[in-house]
Amino acid sequence: MREKDRLARFEQTILPHMDASYNLARWLTRNEHDAKDIVQEAYLREFKLFDGSHGTDARAWLKLKEKDKLARFEQSILPHLDAAYNLARWLTRDEHDAEDMVQEAYLRAFKFFNAFRGVDGRAWLLTIVRNTCYTWLQQNRAHEITTMFDEEIHSVDSDASNPATLALQSADQQILREALDELPVEFREVVVLRDLEGFSYKEIADIVNIPTGTVMSRLARARERLKQLLCNRGDLA
Repeated sequence: MREKDRLARFEQTILPHMDASYNLARWLTRNEHDAKDIVQEAYLREFKLFDGSHGTDARAWLKLKEKDKLARFEQSILPHLDAAYNLARWLTRDEHDAEDMVQEAYLRAFKFFNAFRGVDGRAWLLTIVRNTCYTWLQQNRAHEITTMFDEEIHSVDSDASNPATLALQSADQQILREALDELPVEFREVVVLRDLEGFSYKEIADIVNIPTGTVMSRLARARERLKQLLCNRGDLA
């Protein structure tokens, strides 16, 4: 199809249903600006793929695609809401900020859901949550984002044999959580992802976008710092 003819047919069959598209996006996002962004992106994408074969049924076709996207999103991403909040809570150290971060992350996740390949919805979502929180931290608490170690210096012990890990297992959980709250954000996230969410080193590396060796070094350092904090509190002998 020639470009000029394709544009004319697109304007005739798809553009008249922009209001319906916006209404659906507004209902899904509960935000006017996000809805406008999503509709704009959807129209750009559909024009790129448009071949004119949908004819007068274009409005139903657009709605069907969005409903199918929503159904797949609900099935693969929504079940991980607790994990998303858990990570956001530890990164922001504030319940209300965490709720805002999770809401924004879910909006981003839905907006870019076409990029999800159905491998691991939890890891994919937490990557977005983590990036959302770091963007917020950079804008509001830039001083918290630091690198506190050199992986060439700090040795890495296995989970089973690490003395700090063994000590943490015997600590009071409430005091442990208070100590965890005092860690730098880079340390908090690896402890949360490994010890609270149960991700593998490889999965954490993918979420945080750092080498696996760095994950292991950072986790060892974080656990040692936790042990020191707990000793100072008198919770560990």
